Amino acid sequence: MHTEENAKLAYSDLFDKCYNFHDADMVREAGVYPYFHPMQSAPGDEVTVDGHKCIMVGSNNYLGLVDHPKVKEAAAEAVRKYGSGCTGSRFLNGTLDLHIKLEERLAKFAQKEAAQVFSTGFQTNLGVISALASKGDAIIIDRQVHACIVDGCRLSYAKVYKFAHNDMDDFAKVIAQVRQLVRGGILVVVDGVFSMEGDLINLPKLVEIADKYDAKVLVDDAHGVGVMGPTGAGTAEHFGMIDKIALTMGTFSKSFASLGGFVAGDAKIIDYIKHHARSLIFSASIPPSNAAAVLACLDIIESEPERLVNVRKNGARMKKEFENLGFNTADSATPIVPIVVGDDMAAFGFWKELFDQGVFTNPVVSPAVPPGQAMIRTSYTATHTDEQLDKVVEVMAKVGRAKGLIS
Repeated sequence: MHTEENAKLAYSDLFDKCYNFHDADMVREAGVYPYFHPMQSAPGDEVTVDGHKCIMVGSNNYLGLVDHPKVKEAAAEAVRKYGSGCTGSRFLNGTLDLHIKLEERLAKFAQKEAAQVFSTGFQTNLGVISALASKGDAIIIDRQVHACIVDGCRLSYAKVYKFAHNDMDDFAKVIAQVRQLVRGGILVVVDGVFSMEGDLINLPKLVEIADKYDAKVLVDDAHGVGVMGPTGAGTAEHFGMIDKIALTMGTFSKSFASLGGFVAGDAKIIDYIKHHARSLIFSASIPPSNAAAVLACLDIIESEPERLVNVRKNGARMKKEFENLGFNTADSATPIVPIVVGDDMAAFGFWKELFDQGVFTNPVVSPAVPPGQAMIRTSYTATHTDEQLDKVVEVMAKVGRAKGLIS
């Protein structure tokens, strides 16, 4: 029989994991810690970080709208009219006429019947996935989907299956097996643009396979909306397949220079989501300034379509420049252009040298990418100048040669 002392020894302290966590300390001690560095300026194409001026090629400000005068004025005017916040859930007292207007505009923009706005992009996927997929259903995801998709799957009561990244042969095998095992519905969730590698999902083939099994497709287009397609509606528009997918999800924190998220689809599906998504019902609605900023961005996208051309042109130029230098840019096909480094500490060291020489990037390590595939993630905007991009290429070449990544 255990004594009280022995029983106590059988348990671990909840905070042991915290006091035994030293990974970040090791990186700090090496002088290459890349996270939580404060900016003293708007996160535009040139920024001040820790008092150090840099060309920013590490943000998701794809259309260059975060510091646009019309966007800032729209946000300020909304605060003057509606105040600083809504103090409640959209479900109860937190709906403004501004939110309704935004959802109508987003539905039109996404070329769907209806849209629903959430407080963040992360919460959008949490709420949509867990509301739609329940016990007896199945969810199939690409192995490299964003963390919010993974967490949305965890919150649902559906069984979750994965297929190899962008491998349609593997997807076909997985969905065939799932249909044998599951009698309920199947929801397939993929990124349109994968946020770290910058590659596109093979949407035409994926939809072709999904249709054989009556599976419904949700495309997380956080990095595709405002970038891909003739009007910026995203990956499905890029492939001419808007009518072939059930739902498009997007965020406001990237091309739309704000904060929040949305999902667009058939009106009845959206109505169900708005009455069942817990992350919507139990969260405060986005502030009026956020909604107004997105509306202003939509106006600018419609009136200045050249921004869509420029962001893709700049991304394509930088991929070509880096590949000509000898860098491995993986399968990028968007303004997200990674440079594969391999080792985590090597990626941190590469990041620090770039930063010291005035180029701000993002080091990406596992679990955001597979182990051994650490990379420097760069991303480009519609408003980067040729001079800025020339400087980035010059610094990247210099540091890459010094680090032995290129000859």
